[in-house]
Amino acid sequence: MRFGVLGPLTVWTEDGEPVRIPETKVRALLADLLVREGGPVSADRLVDDLWGDDLPRHPANALQQKVSQLRRVLNEAEPGTRDLVGHGPAGYRLTIEADAVDAGQFAVLVSRAGRTRDPRTRSALLADALALWRGPALADFADAPFAGPAITRLEEARLAALEDRAEARLDLGEHHTVAGELGDLAARHPLRERVQAAYLRALYGAGRQAEALEAYEEVRRRLADELGADPGPQLAALHAAMLRQDPALMPRTEQPARRAVPAPVTEIIGREEETRRIRESLERSRLVTLTGPGGVGKTRLALEVAATWAEEDGVHLVELAELRRFDEETVRTALGVRDDGSSRPLGEVLYGRRLLLVLDNCEHVVEQAAAVVGPLLRQVPGLRVLATSREPLRVSGEAVVVVPPLLPADAARLFTERAAAAGQAADDADAVATICRRLDGIPLALELAASRVPGLGVRELAERLHLRLLGDGPRDAPARQRTLASVIEWSWDLLSGPERTVLARLAVHVGGCTLDAAERTCAGGGVGVSEVMDVLARLVSRSMVVQGDGRYRLLEPIAEYCRERLRDAGELEAARRRHRDYHAALAVRAETHLRGPGQQAWMARLEAEQANLRAALDEAIEHGAAECALTLVNAQAWYWFVTGRLGEARRSIARALAVEPPDAAGAARAEALAWQAGIGLRTGEAGNADRALEDLDDPATRARMRWFLGFARIGVGEQAVGIRHLAEARREFDAVGDRWGMAAALAGLARYAAIGGDLATAGRDGERAAALFAEVGDQWGVLQATEPLGVLAEATGEYPAATRHFTTGLRIAERLGLWSEVSLMSSRLGRIALLTGDHERADELHERARRRAVEQSDKSMEEFARIGLGLSARRRGSLDEAEDYFRTGLEWMRRIGGGGPEALLLAELGFLAEQRGDARAASDLHSRSLDVARAEDDARGEAHALEGLAGARVLAGDPVGAARLLEAARELRERAGVPLPPAERFDVDRISVAVRKALASTKGQIPI
Repeated sequence: MRFGVLGPLTVWTEDGEPVRIPETKVRALLADLLVREGGPVSADRLVDDLWGDDLPRHPANALQQKVSQLRRVLNEAEPGTRDLVGHGPAGYRLTIEADAVDAGQFAVLVSRAGRTRDPRTRSALLADALALWRGPALADFADAPFAGPAITRLEEARLAALEDRAEARLDLGEHHTVAGELGDLAARHPLRERVQAAYLRALYGAGRQAEALEAYEEVRRRLADELGADPGPQLAALHAAMLRQDPALMPRTEQPARRAVPAPVTEIIGREEETRRIRESLERSRLVTLTGPGGVGKTRLALEVAATWAEEDGVHLVELAELRRFDEETVRTALGVRDDGSSRPLGEVLYGRRLLLVLDNCEHVVEQAAAVVGPLLRQVPGLRVLATSREPLRVSGEAVVVVPPLLPADAARLFTERAAAAGQAADDADAVATICRRLDGIPLALELAASRVPGLGVRELAERLHLRLLGDGPRDAPARQRTLASVIEWSWDLLSGPERTVLARLAVHVGGCTLDAAERTCAGGGVGVSEVMDVLARLVSRSMVVQGDGRYRLLEPIAEYCRERLRDAGELEAARRRHRDYHAALAVRAETHLRGPGQQAWMARLEAEQANLRAALDEAIEHGAAECALTLVNAQAWYWFVTGRLGEARRSIARALAVEPPDAAGAARAEALAWQAGIGLRTGEAGNADRALEDLDDPATRARMRWFLGFARIGVGEQAVGIRHLAEARREFDAVGDRWGMAAALAGLARYAAIGGDLATAGRDGERAAALFAEVGDQWGVLQATEPLGVLAEATGEYPAATRHFTTGLRIAERLGLWSEVSLMSSRLGRIALLTGDHERADELHERARRRAVEQSDKSMEEFARIGLGLSARRRGSLDEAEDYFRTGLEWMRRIGGGGPEALLLAELGFLAEQRGDARAASDLHSRSLDVARAEDDARGEAHALEGLAGARVLAGDPVGAARLLEAARELRERAGVPLPPAERFDVDRISVAVRKALASTKGQIPI
């Protein structure tokens, strides 16, 4: 959140969108807190500032109300910012950084300008500072007493900055421009001697000497008349200099400083942020080192900054790549300093000069460079050094700027522009994205690849891309930069033996690895486990390894080079086996933590390791390691299921099962078959897993898999079979003392009961499941128990309670990253919105749920959301749209053996027929719905079908038959404990439109 006081009070979000503070007192409160610059303001002081003598009846309450309003407005504009308005013993304060306010940014820029000796840089910084002003400070509170001191202080700072900039521009010789711009300011401040002095200097230097002398006399007279004072020493000295026509008052004709750096021949792309950071670092520190892997563009950035850097004695480049020794003589040669035979130290020779020295490619002489640069910086105050190196120089005062690869959009732009320059358009966006991703955004690699487009085409290049293809760079480039392999080899040759060993073995990891993984997979061959951490640290400092978020990663071109080294040494297969075995063990260890308090942390760990786990599975399958492959998929199956990765689960399990298994893999194979069958239920590819359960000898594993097969059928399979599996699993869990399993079985039975209309059982089992899951610390389990409790509240018309349950479930699902469950909870909330008449909100929630399910390839959740969209469409009268949703869902349910949901969809199609006036079709559809509901023992669905049949009878002219059916439905609901809620008694989702009309026309003669 950003705040503006340099003009009318303004608030912006982090993205620059303005925030409206709607009420005058709330705006005044914010302004009062802002002018205190983070200091506390007592409640009494705020009340006095806001209301003065016109106090409200309850001042403390009124103030608290305004504070709450301010917090709410800020939080709505930028969620998570409610605590910006803090409160403590000393009062209220804004807990924001100084640069969150434009006045703070202004002060920082002015301060930096004051520390900068270069007038051009100083002028630019002051121009940036003054550009922050949008008008008089706090213009809308100019009359507020609390704002007066701050306004005065800010306006004085603005005026001082205007004076500073005028003086800097005069130092640059911009007298004509300053004279034209400073006239109005001098007229507004006739007694401010510094403004007047700058104006007089500008007039004189612009050739308007007579005007300058006349203006001086006017200032002298006004000082005498209004203050009774003479001009100060500065003005008096300036007047004397003008009278004697001092040449120093005229603009200097500057000779361009020596600039011994090559001019760029191509535009730099995507480096605006890095260029800014380097310039700022160079203004603050006299030694700045750009680090990063080979080819990332360190030299190009250094030259870009050097090309626009102003120093009195010039900018000088020293190329070190081809040197094997670096000393003071190297610097003397680059600077053109004559050796007069006096043996004077270079620091003494350069003392008093101001220059920028660019040292390019220091990595192979980094110790020698440090030995030269350190003393020079201490001996020559005007010296600045901009170095490029794969690792820092480690000299006191050094500022290190890590140059990252290009962002994807900038990488694509660089590649396409270079390809076009080579004579061939790269117009296949997907292929370009693939190339940029494979090359990890390294500019040199992208430019080398772009040069291949004319010969191969961009699609062919994307398919055939490999390290050795990236050669034939520009002939005028150094030999080490003509191929990407030579760039990497340059760095490889500088590494020690242990560094090469660890780096090469890291290359088998995909997407990076943790320190633990590196220690377990990279040790050996003369590198001890305890040494790996230190070696990694050195590789990070040498820009060969990228470290972040606790993970170590190689850029893909470096990884490919290292894999080639492993292959040449005959170590690649062994390294991949170590990688495979480590991640198989990790998956097994993670699985044991996914049903307890560590659930969220281990889900995050598995999420981070997905690429490595896939690579481990590929390795196991490729080499026929059936037991390892089955271990990997069995350990991950539960994670895949709860996170909605059903497609990946299905494919991975099938691949593992296809490997010819050894005898020892029998139990693992049976478990995988059970996972496959359960996941198949969710994806419409159900299989028979009864045999697999028989082959599971371990009682605990058999209970878990039996439970899973029952749980996976909820809403998509044969309900009776699912309930039987859960009941049997519950007994087996009880026998082995598995409390998590007991809770899971109860949660599943509660959900089946809710679907079947047995609300009493749903409530009882749901509450017990929630308590057990809370005991074992399983948030996923709490979510499973929450859903039937919400359904129970929905069915009984307790919509606020249902909303609370489903919202709690949604928050848990989002926190755990369980996107299929997020889809389900969003659909559930959509149903509540539908029942409470908020159709727009219902459609929004159901569509959000549908998109999330599609992203997760979760067909069951997709159809559940689509049914909700169909219900809304029917209510809105969009009958064709609703029919399309219902028939698609019915086809899906029949394919997987739907049961209860099939009864609902047939009834909904029957209601559509009623609304179209087709009594015969309505009667047929409701009869079929009734048959399905009775077969599934679904009392709620049976009552729903009977009410639908009643509507069809009314359309057919048989109100007496309709009355009987409605009475039967009412009795059935009462026996099942699912009465129509009073607020919903005649709701269109509970009873047909036709029956509602009949009830109205018979004046209550039809009992219900």
